[in-house]
Amino acid sequence: MAMKLDHLEKLYVTQLKDAYSAEKQLLQALPKLRDNAHDEKLREAFEDHLGETKAHVERIERIFQSLDNKPAGHRCRAMEGLVEEGEEVLGEDGDPGTLDAALICAAQKVEHYEIATYGCLREYARLLGHEEAVALLDQTLEEEKNADLRLTQLAEDWINQAAMHEA
Repeated sequence: MAMKLDHLEKLYVTQLKDAYSAEKQLLQALPKLRDNAHDEKLREAFEDHLGETKAHVERIERIFQSLDNKPAGHRCRAMEGLVEEGEEVLGEDGDPGTLDAALICAAQKVEHYEIATYGCLREYARLLGHEEAVALLDQTLEEEKNADLRLTQLAEDWINQAAMHEA
């Protein structure tokens, strides 16, 4: 049964559950992206973000402990769709550079979703006076921004160019 959203605290908890579900789904998806990336630096980026994602899950669990609440009971449909879209790339036949460019695109869609989510959560926590949560969410937000930037740099530095010269 859905919770009535009649206070920022309820929205905050609902969105935290959404973020928790999203991160748990990514723990399953990132190894697939890593294993299907052709470029070594892209594989490393996915592997590094997998480690960060584990930390993101732990931070959300800490926030829920401080709220005396549980993170389970919700499925993030948006992440489900983004992961599904990314997995479509895994089944494609193509040139390595072009497939890597497609993986970057799929991963950046995920990062942008997470950046929006954590930006909202950090602001909700700030307004609600949850200072420890603000710090934890800000740390995660910065890691998501850095992951996005790293993917952009890989794409712009050589992967997109490699994709142009294939076929």
